Amino acid sequence: MDSLTIEEKRAFKRAWLNLRLEMQQYFNRKPDLQSMLFLIGIQELGQLKTHFSKEEKQDLMHVAVCKLLSNAGYFALIKRDADGWPHYKAIKALPYEANNLEAQDFLLKTQILAYFDKTW
Repeated sequence: MDSLTIEEKRAFKRAWLNLRLEMQQYFNRKPDLQSMLFLIGIQELGQLKTHFSKEEKQDLMHVAVCKLLSNAGYFALIKRDADGWPHYKAIKALPYEANNLEAQDFLLKTQILAYFDKTW
């Protein structure tokens, strides 16, 4: 995010806030990054259940991260198991800057915006 201009940073933050506000209409609160990952994981699993175990919630967030990073070319879907869960494999290394928390958040948020087809 350091390489962005001030205007690009503002546009990104505006787009992220607008998406959160849009999602708030459905959930009565603005979802944070973790909530967005959980929602994407449910969407990608394609199975609507009323309750997920703690482990399943973590798995759903992992599925979401893999899906988002597959859209960016870092992972590839290899199969769905007998229960319908998608499995991914890494196909290229993440950029070095993704090792810092701010860069990871930025990468995931930009991919979430793209997932919901929101431009910034």
